[in-house]
This record gives sequence, structure tokens and C-alpha cells, in this order.
Amino acid sequence: MDTTALPSWNEGPARQALLDFVQRVTTVDGPDFVQPADRIATFDNDGTLWCEQPLQVQFFFAHHRLEQLAAQDPSLKQRQPFKAFLERDMAAIHDAGMKGLFEVAAATHAGVTEDEFEAIARDWLSSAKHPKLGRLFTALAYRPQVELLGYLQRQGFKNFIVSGGGIDLIRAFSEEVYGIPRDQVVGSSVKTRFEFKDGRGDLVKLAEIDTFDDREVKPHNIGLHIGRRPILAFGNSDGDLAMLRYTRSGPGPRLALLLHHDDAEREFAYDREFRISPLAEALDHAQEYGIDVVSMKRDWRQVFAA
Repeated sequence: MDTTALPSWNEGPARQALLDFVQRVTTVDGPDFVQPADRIATFDNDGTLWCEQPLQVQFFFAHHRLEQLAAQDPSLKQRQPFKAFLERDMAAIHDAGMKGLFEVAAATHAGVTEDEFEAIARDWLSSAKHPKLGRLFTALAYRPQVELLGYLQRQGFKNFIVSGGGIDLIRAFSEEVYGIPRDQVVGSSVKTRFEFKDGRGDLVKLAEIDTFDDREVKPHNIGLHIGRRPILAFGNSDGDLAMLRYTRSGPGPRLALLLHHDDAEREFAYDREFRISPLAEALDHAQEYGIDVVSMKRDWRQVFAA
């Protein structure tokens, strides 16, 4: 066992469970050895790999885009749901939920090609900062999780992001921030239309959701896009519960982990009251479902990079 691994994790049951699990599945002559091709790990993104408070990063990106569009078309300021998002009407935003947030984001990028979206996203991410923490959003990846991703990769795992967030936004930063290639990102997506113009073929985004990657849709999309059941999964909300149970209930050695945000001093403390993406059933039934709860306050020595 690599006792120097995961230096930003405190000694305790969570870190030990991870190290023990990896040792079991990578010991060639051991009873729980798993071939490298089957060492699939899936991670939710918002609230699992980086900060999602006071709202998911997707909201701030969509809000920025909406402000640009409203400058061109002021009528957006009076049309719902755009009015609520432009005014940051938190009650209306919470009522719309994560799916409503993604629907607004989809509408703001209709007519944009995938390459144009990539450029817009990268430009915004290069300077956009968290409203309270004052850091670039890309600097709000959790250091213990980045360490875990690297450790798993060195042990022959293939890491995937499986998120309710927009797949194209995550692909714009996943490799630089997490070391996860863009083809290993599964997320919510909009429908596209293929256009061939002036000798060039492009995919153009439509204002219509193709898949909203949350709850029971996560296992569906894992099967569709990955084709193998994960042996390790990490989430932080009820939206991840189906993925965690799908992973945990497979044959052979399995590990499902749930990050509990209980550290108001270094980050934020919340669970069931976060209406956009609550943590209630998964937390209440973690032991029954065989899910290991990771406490940010207890199990992490450091939250963000210095």
C-alpha cells in the first residue's frame, strides 16, 4: 500500500477505505483483482470535484451569456425564465431546479457551433471568479479529489466525470483542471443540427435538451457512453444516488462514496436544504445502501490548493 498517497486526506476510515480498495483490486494474485479495463471510476462534478455554492458554476456562465444577449435584445429582461436569472431571483431559480438552470443555459447558446461554444467557455473561464471566495472557478477544484483522480489513474483506473452539468462546459476545462480527457466526460447535453457550409461541417446547438444527466439517467448514460459498470463512484447529492447504487450493486469489489459538505469555515455547510441539488435520501440511507460518507471537515486536511 502506498502510504504517501492522498496527502490532503486526513488519516481515518475514508482514506483507509480508498487505499484498501485500490490495493485489493490491483493486487494481481489477490482474490479481488480487477483487470485494468474494468477499473472504471465515475465522479460527479458539481459539489464532488469542485465548489457548487451558492449556485453551480453553470449558473454564473449562463448569467454572463444572458447579460450579453440582453444587451442586444432588452426584451429578455421581461421574459421568464430569463428575467429571474438576470435578476438573480433565488426563489425562482431554486424552484426551477438544476434542470431549469440547464434549460436556460441551453437557450442562451442556441445557434452556436460546438467550436464557438468552446471558445466562449474558455474565454469566460479564464477570468471568471467565485463571488464569495474570490478565486477563479477553475481554482476551486478540491485538492483531495484531484489527488484521488491522479492516484487512481496511476493505479490503472480510467476516470470519468458523470455530471448533471453541461457536457460541453465541463469539456472546456476537464483536462487542465482534473487531468480527465474530454472524451471521458458524460453530462447533460442539448440537441444539435449538422450543417455543411463553405466546405466545412459543424454541429450547431439547438435550444432543446437532448439528455439531462441526473438521478436514474446517470446509470443509463454510463451504460450508453462508457459501456462498463464502474467499480468506484463518488457523488455528493441525491442526484448521484442512482449512480452510487448502480456501482455498489455490481459483482465483485465495489466502492461508493458520498461527500458531505459540513465545513462552513473552509467551504460551505449544506445538504438537504440546497433545493437545486439536495442531499437527503443518500445521506439518511448511506449505511443501508453500503455507501461510505466522506466528511469534508473530518476527512480533508486541505480543501483547495494554496
